[in-house]
Amino acid sequence: MNRIEQLFADKKGEILSIYFTAGFPGPEDTRVILKALQSSGVDLVEIGMPYSDPVADGETIQASNQRALDQGMSVEKLFGQLATMRSEGITIPVILMGYLNPVYQYGIEKFCAKCKEIGVDGLILPDLPLDEYKGEYEEIFRRYGLLNIFLITPQTSDERIKEIDANSSGFIYMVSSASVTGATSGVNDQMEAYFERVRSLGLKNPQLVGFGIKDKDSFQRASKHASGAIIGSQFVRVLEASASDLEAGIQEFIKGVRD
Repeated sequence: MNRIEQLFADKKGEILSIYFTAGFPGPEDTRVILKALQSSGVDLVEIGMPYSDPVADGETIQASNQRALDQGMSVEKLFGQLATMRSEGITIPVILMGYLNPVYQYGIEKFCAKCKEIGVDGLILPDLPLDEYKGEYEEIFRRYGLLNIFLITPQTSDERIKEIDANSSGFIYMVSSASVTGATSGVNDQMEAYFERVRSLGLKNPQLVGFGIKDKDSFQRASKHASGAIIGSQFVRVLEASASDLEAGIQEFIKGVRD
């Protein structure tokens, strides 16, 4: 069983996923951050692959992408940084999140094979359409044991959500609002109505809520309607503020969300 699937089989609620951009705040910080997140009690990690035009992301994550690129981060370098993560004791599921262009440039099958080799469990590629995935890449992903995680939004129709659910494994990324990352703050009543609409569909896959989750209150409120939630932009801000002592900054932030 894939580590992502095992996580959701073992833990039914308040799953905390954290996103950070590879190569930020420093070009060699990836493993430090990953280890600190695991020791802090995070359940799942999404590592962003820096890209020059991250259209779904807001100012905070865009800036972290650009800084990482300016510091020389690349897909090849990220793979090198993650090459020994499993032998170094990283046991939690790891997802790579990013955009299709760098994956295309690397080579789809070569990319998936490398993910399997180093122990990556899944991918989130927001600009990969479901139909294209099914027609061209699903077999490759399955061959290398990778789960492809799809996003839904408040504008996604019930019919489309059900189709995504039927073609997904692991979990569904439930975007809380029609905005970019970091643009919303907290969970409001309109979002909760959307969460309840999704819940009423009786999907086979669990959901994690992303966009607008920033602290204990928003995490717990989102977790009432899903299996857990994802914190991204706020964590990137924490990393920038804690650059002189990443481990302490990460421990303090995660403790504040969990306790």
